[in-house]
Amino acid sequence: MTTIYDIAKKANVSAMTVSRVVNNTGRISEATRKRVKKVMEEMNYVPNSMARSLVLQKTKMLSLLITDITNPFFTTLARGAEDTAKRYGYKLLFGNSDEDYAKEKDYVDMILSTRVDGVLFAPAGDRSLEPLQQLQNHQIPFVLLDREVPGMEADMVLGDSKEGARMLVGHLIELGHRRIALINGAPDVSTARLRSAGYLEAHKLAGLPVDESLVIYANYRDFHEDSALDGLLRLPSPPTAIFAANNFLAIGVIQALRQRGYRVPEDLSVVCFDDFGPAESLNPFLTVASQQAYQFGSLGMQLLIERIDSESDLPRRKLVLPSELRIRSSTAAPTSINTKAADH
Repeated sequence: MTTIYDIAKKANVSAMTVSRVVNNTGRISEATRKRVKKVMEEMNYVPNSMARSLVLQKTKMLSLLITDITNPFFTTLARGAEDTAKRYGYKLLFGNSDEDYAKEKDYVDMILSTRVDGVLFAPAGDRSLEPLQQLQNHQIPFVLLDREVPGMEADMVLGDSKEGARMLVGHLIELGHRRIALINGAPDVSTARLRSAGYLEAHKLAGLPVDESLVIYANYRDFHEDSALDGLLRLPSPPTAIFAANNFLAIGVIQALRQRGYRVPEDLSVVCFDDFGPAESLNPFLTVASQQAYQFGSLGMQLLIERIDSESDLPRRKLVLPSELRIRSSTAAPTSINTKAADH
């Protein structure tokens, strides 16, 4: 049976060059590519996927580790990653950490034992540094998605969380809201810190003070801080609007408000970061800072495959995707009753 070594010898190139021609990867001159292909035809060479993986020490398998597959943002991101991986001839293994560091570590241990060629990694938070260092120590390429991790230099695809938050809060301020609550993710997550920074910047630009009693830190996956919400509503000057730092927090907030007899936006306006996927177009309601979720996955996958196929060290690349303000029916000017309460 003809092997790539036979092809390489006759074409006077390395086995690696033949492999790159077979897999259509790497940078090869067109003349070399044509010469190798001609020899392959002459020798009736049929590529063998198992042999290719042994020569290249590649499995053509990649891993995508995200924090919450039930969140439409990550569901759409996963589709972008999978479509792009398939286009380049890779298969994708999925993992879901549920924003849990222990579960994330278990998945990284599994990734290390599976021999994947690279990982798209949406970190649970700052403490994801240790499992990322494990990947680094085992020389497994990875790209960070959505979140940065202090102390880790890597390729990454991020959203402009700060600017998106500033736009959302600025929209509420333009409507006349002066008491705007922030229900945020955990402070050890980079996107939560950036959305908090955008919230503060919008107030600063408008010349408005920030009341720390209006800021709540929760968990991105769910909102169960009923006592914290009750505390907001019982303030002497309660908020007239709420900025939920992601779509799941917004759903929890709206459900909790309705259970307490509050209407959105008649009694309180609500805005949030991230949209709700295709279903949102059927009944648009929430005003959001919408992110390019599909592009997160697709671009991240392209960066990862380029890193895997590169013959030399590439410079670290950081892509920041802008968000879009989509104004819908969950926001309105504060009512006269709420305005008086807020100004009290």
